[in-house]
Amino acid sequence: MTAPSEADRLPAIADPLRHAAARFGTPLYLTDALTLDAAAAAVREAFPDPWLRQFSVKANDVAAVIRLVAERGFGANVVSLGEWAAARRAGLPNERITLEGVGKTDAELAAAIRAARDGQPLRWLALESVDEAVALARLAETSPATDSHAPLDLLFRLNPDVSPETHQGLAVGAGGAKFGMTETELSEAIGVVTDRGRNGGLLRPRGIQLHVGSQLGAVDAWRDGVRRGLALLALLQGGLSGFDTLDVGGGFPVAPFGEPAPGPDRFARELPALLDAIPADRRPGRFAIEPGRALVARAGWLIARVLHVRDRGGRQVVIDAGMTELIRPALYGARHAVIALTSFGRPVAPGDPAASDATLEPAAVEGPICESTDTLGEHRLPPLTRGDLIAIRDAGAYAASQGSTYNGRPRPPQVILERDGRLVVARRRGAVTALG
Repeated sequence: MTAPSEADRLPAIADPLRHAAARFGTPLYLTDALTLDAAAAAVREAFPDPWLRQFSVKANDVAAVIRLVAERGFGANVVSLGEWAAARRAGLPNERITLEGVGKTDAELAAAIRAARDGQPLRWLALESVDEAVALARLAETSPATDSHAPLDLLFRLNPDVSPETHQGLAVGAGGAKFGMTETELSEAIGVVTDRGRNGGLLRPRGIQLHVGSQLGAVDAWRDGVRRGLALLALLQGGLSGFDTLDVGGGFPVAPFGEPAPGPDRFARELPALLDAIPADRRPGRFAIEPGRALVARAGWLIARVLHVRDRGGRQVVIDAGMTELIRPALYGARHAVIALTSFGRPVAPGDPAASDATLEPAAVEGPICESTDTLGEHRLPPLTRGDLIAIRDAGAYAASQGSTYNGRPRPPQVILERDGRLVVARRRGAVTALG
């Protein structure tokens, strides 16, 4: 495990968080550009060029955030036409976008075919099943190549059949998970798109993709998954010209602030020994990763306002943000630290006497949604009253992208705290008139 070494940005950005709440209202999402810089640098240093680094857009699909990540040396990995459109709005060309997803529709497959036919193919499309390969090959047959076409590279998703060190709901590389193919299925899928020239000159098998899981607490399952991907790629290369790519997915964890977790560099250190076990002429010519949470989680804050405080056999604090803005606690018990920005209207922050341990007492923090599962758990907080501000940590991943308008709640605005301290609106608050 890696000891935490990052500095706490909250003392430096507490005032901007309060200013953002006053200027744009609550609840709101804020992305701190400097924290994102540090996270992107850590991934780049662990997996430097020529590694292909694709940001998993499902972690945060706000176009402005995708653009921030892209400016730091990452392409976009998308799982739907909607995410593909968001990546294009962020300024990425198709050649920097990869498309995967456990269940792609004919419309999504056809869009990838059209892009290749028009000479603007995606960096690659990752296939999930034999059925998907059949559907893609059929679409390619009915959409013949043109003079301007360019081949669409295909990766084939392997289910590595490992036991990831994570929450069961995040263990996508387990053998019983719905994601990816067995080795036999994967070989059959490759045969489908290469058989009898059915690819119409548009489809080109290029390699293997895998993903072990999210929030990995150790490197063991990741190492085993990559080992299996390398071995299968080496086996298949003999009969497939140009089959040279291994995409090892993501999964790098973001632990609660101050707790240890393996960083990207710890995962990268497993690779030399794995490659040494593969003959030099059977090693991948291209490697790729798909981090999401590791890039944006720590950079994101969800700012909310206290609605009321009451005694329910203990202090209960109800705020104006909940499972519509951050569903992870309700979905699978994820914990996000809750920190007071004001107490009785007075600014507080770490290091401020008003926020010392002597003034902090347990409080059950609850959201405003009409569901009993809309809770953020117990946190130590100073005295609070209606109107006080709180900040929820590590809300940059799977918050905005999983948000909903349940209970008739417009989506919150997305604000960027730029390196120079400016607050820039990246996405405005949704309108009540757009609901229903």
